[in-house]
Formats: sequence, structure tokens, C-alpha cells
Amino acid sequence: MIENLTTEGRNLLTQDLDQLSTRSVLKLMQEEDAKVSLAVREKLGEIERVTQTVIKSFQAGGRLIYIGAGTSGRMGILDAVECVPTFGTDPEMVQGIIAGGETAIYRAVEGAEDSPELGRADLEKVGLTKEDTVLGIAASGRTPYVIGALKYANQVGASTASLSCNANAEISRYAKYPIEIVTGAEILTGSTRLKAGTAQKMVLNMISTAAMIGMGKVYSNYMVDVQPTNEKLMRRAKTMISQITGCNEETAAEYYERSRHQVKLAIFMLLTGLDYEEAKGKLTESQGFIRRAIEHKKEL
Repeated sequence: MIENLTTEGRNLLTQDLDQLSTRSVLKLMQEEDAKVSLAVREKLGEIERVTQTVIKSFQAGGRLIYIGAGTSGRMGILDAVECVPTFGTDPEMVQGIIAGGETAIYRAVEGAEDSPELGRADLEKVGLTKEDTVLGIAASGRTPYVIGALKYANQVGASTASLSCNANAEISRYAKYPIEIVTGAEILTGSTRLKAGTAQKMVLNMISTAAMIGMGKVYSNYMVDVQPTNEKLMRRAKTMISQITGCNEETAAEYYERSRHQVKLAIFMLLTGLDYEEAKGKLTESQGFIRRAIEHKKEL
């Protein structure tokens, strides 16, 4: 029963919410939000297992596919679209699917989340394979759309994970790697865009970022596969090249051009003295890991 879910419960600390000053409301919200990171910390083991599964999918040429309804679906889309500029990924590599399609990103689509058949159909549309990982997201842990998607993913042989904000969530039964972040009652009863949404965002940040590190998309703590699609990112790219290699701004700009605007390649060229084609080949041999490529070069 939905009324038995902790995310639907009434928060006893906020029963006079409508009578509080703006400052008091904000203070209460911040205090409740502070509990979220502690709840996430308790589930690091489960998050690690999902992340390792995602890395295996990527290594096999598979994808990470988030699927959810409402706020949960939007959280998946938000994380997916940010992977492209941050890590230079193909848009297919990390995808977000929401019940009701693109329209549902902006406004609710009536009945979409109640259809398990629609969850299956949406995964069929993207050509789901056994190399993919499907992560079903539902704060309540009981959304039929997500359950239908996970059932189909299991039939295909894809890796399955779930993210919910209630204990003993129904969707956990359909995922090989369930994550349950129990965030408790919201300050505004049932408004799971608040603490539950924050928990979802935190966990998805962790999974995608750690998985990209595991795929060689990071050197030190720099996002070296960033796509410089605007002036700010171009400046950041050249600054990264300079900071990592110790070169001056002029040299960084020169190698940014020599590498054809590929930050990782520019860095590797400067660190090793290799030309464009040699550096590109060595990085490819090392699966994109700069440190691994440098060590391999030293061994030759």
C-alpha cells in the first residue's frame, strides 16, 4: 500500500510548515537534506557493485540506461546528458528514458508511469542487449513502468539495478543489484522531488563519475575527455593542459590545436613528446588511460 511507504509518510517535525517564517522553512529543509548524505553513505557497498557492473558493460561495448517516471526519470536524463560534455562520451553510451517520452520532461503525461508494457516498449525501442546495464529509478520503489522495464531487461539478459528510497522496495525484487536509500518522510508530505530526488541525484552522480574514472576518462582529478563546446570550456581545456604538463599558456594553446581540440591527447603529447598519430595510437592501445599509456611507453 502506498500509504505505508516512508516517502509518503508525514514528517512530524514539519506539521506547522504553513505557519513558519521563510527562514524557518529553509532551515528545516537544510536540516532534512543533511540527512540524505548519511543515508547514501550507508549504501556505498551497493552503489559500488552497481558501478562495477556499469564499467563491465562499458568495457563490453554496452550502455548504461536509466529509466524512470516523473522526477526519477528526469534525474536519469539529467545525469545522462551531462556525461557527453563532461566525459566526451557518445550520447548512446549513457541514456535516460522517461515514461511518456520527451513531453514528460516538462509536464506530466497521464497514466504513463502505470504501464509496465510501456517500460518494456521503451527499452525495445533502444535495442536493449545483454551487454547493457539498466538502472530503474523510482522513489516509491513500486512504479509499474519501471518494473516492466526491469522484467524485460532480465529477459534480454542485461544487467539490472534499481534505485529506490524505501526499504524492501518492490522494484528491488526485479533487479540483480538493488539500491535502497531510505530518506524518510519529506518536509512536504509526499513531495519526493525533495530528499528522495536529492538522494537519487547524489547516487547517479557517484555511479556515472566513478564509472567514467574506471574507463580512463579522468587523469588525476581532471576531466581530460571534456568536450570544449563553448568559450568557457575551451579556456578550461587549455588551463588543464597547462596545469597538468607545466607548460605555459602559449604552448597549451598550440597543443590544443595540434591535438585537434582533444584535451587528453594534447596532454599525452606534451608529457611524452610523441606526435599526434603516435600519441593517438598509444592511448588507444591503453584503452584511453593516460597513466597506463605512459607506463607502457617507459617499458619500451
